[in-house]
Amino acid sequence: MAQEYRSESLERTLKTLHIAAEGVKASVIVNVDGLLVAAFPPGNEENPHQNPTSSPQVAAMSATLIGLAERTLARLAQGEMQRLLIEGEEGVMIVYPAGRASLAVLAEKNARISHVLYATKRAAAEVMEILGS
Repeated sequence: MAQEYRSESLERTLKTLHIAAEGVKASVIVNVDGLLVAAFPPGNEENPHQNPTSSPQVAAMSATLIGLAERTLARLAQGEMQRLLIEGEEGVMIVYPAGRASLAVLAEKNARISHVLYATKRAAAEVMEILGS
């Protein structure tokens, strides 16, 4: 059996997430330093705006939001962050911790959030296992 690289495993996990939860537009895995680890759909060098979450700037912003959420919860003695949910007029951003990384998902406003939350939580656990953290 052929060996699968981590990057291929991570991209497969993100692709499975998109299939499992209708309404997911884009997803990224970001490390704690704010660097993009993987994205789906994959970035297109000719058209970098195809996936709004695949840019390094969004990865860095996601890491900043996660850091702020974790510090806020710690300061308020509310325990570890379970997830971060940001709702906007046009959609929802959901972030789950995944060990030394995080999984951020952009979903359409009319998506079934319960399905997206469940699928994202499962994918984050798989990401954590793949990265060994």
